[in-house]
Amino acid sequence: MIGRAALFFALLAFTASNCGAGLNPVALRKAADYSRAHAGLSMLVIQNGETLLEQYSEGATPDTALRIYSGTKAFWNLAGLAAAEDGLLNLDEPVANTIPSWRSDARKSRITIRQLLDFDSGLEAKSMLHEFENGDRDQIAIRANVVAEPGRAFIYGPAALQVFHRVLKRKLRGESPTHFLERRVLRRLGLGPQRYLRDRVGNPLLASGFVLTAREWAKMGEMVLRGGAPVVSKSSLDECWRGTAANPMFAFGWWNNHAAPFGYDVDVERMLDRDWSAADWSHACLCRDAPSDLVACIGSGHQRLYVIPSLRLIVVREADGGSFSDATFLRLLLHR
Repeated sequence: MIGRAALFFALLAFTASNCGAGLNPVALRKAADYSRAHAGLSMLVIQNGETLLEQYSEGATPDTALRIYSGTKAFWNLAGLAAAEDGLLNLDEPVANTIPSWRSDARKSRITIRQLLDFDSGLEAKSMLHEFENGDRDQIAIRANVVAEPGRAFIYGPAALQVFHRVLKRKLRGESPTHFLERRVLRRLGLGPQRYLRDRVGNPLLASGFVLTAREWAKMGEMVLRGGAPVVSKSSLDECWRGTAANPMFAFGWWNNHAAPFGYDVDVERMLDRDWSAADWSHACLCRDAPSDLVACIGSGHQRLYVIPSLRLIVVREADGGSFSDATFLRLLLHR
């Protein structure tokens, strides 16, 4: 990880005519300055297919790949949607159809694949799986306790996705989940194999691990603006924007801004630091002054991919921790 830099090397490719049709160039610069002042390492802004700004810290380049942490989740969720499209699984089928040990548990027997991907299965988080590499992550996740009624609570942690890994592995009948991800998702996005953080028996960590350049992560945003093409259909991608009863601003690895303009701004990372039972996601949004169709992938340490389809806008922001506010950044960026 690159350390914070006092000086930034900026590649600015915006013109007055470009920004006149979209973002205010003064606002764009203020947002870039804010990112830089809060441990930003890279920032990429693309609108209508044109790069308006590409900025890197001293010593970094467009080829510098950085950790996106939980931004990884959206790629595996996309694999889940692709598997459903290919008829390999049904998102609303019980996990117990594939994991026999769950059939005798009153609550586990009711958990669906969709609930694993939405993090509202009720399964405990098992955050220790992020660092655990000496055993079988999947088995630990499968044996985890259910601490809330399925569909009632948003519990954000690696266990649910590790159970999904085991489900997908069995559904594929011979092809590994990582190969399926690469064949069905990553290659179609123009990306290659990723950093999988495998455990002793070869299971990748689905909740985190990917290392991408800003330009590479932007390819996910381009897919969103194309309505899912060339990976999934628009109807499949729309599953990511619906939210859930447990957390209206989250589904399938993506955070949404649907509660704008009447909701309240929430610091997602700070809320996730709370115990799941104390978090309140009702009427929450990333920025009440941003368009309601804003969606985002969020990774620890303020890694961000924002997409605003109504503005044909993609913004990638990678950082080295520090303090950062989505609401402040977005207000600066979108100010007219």
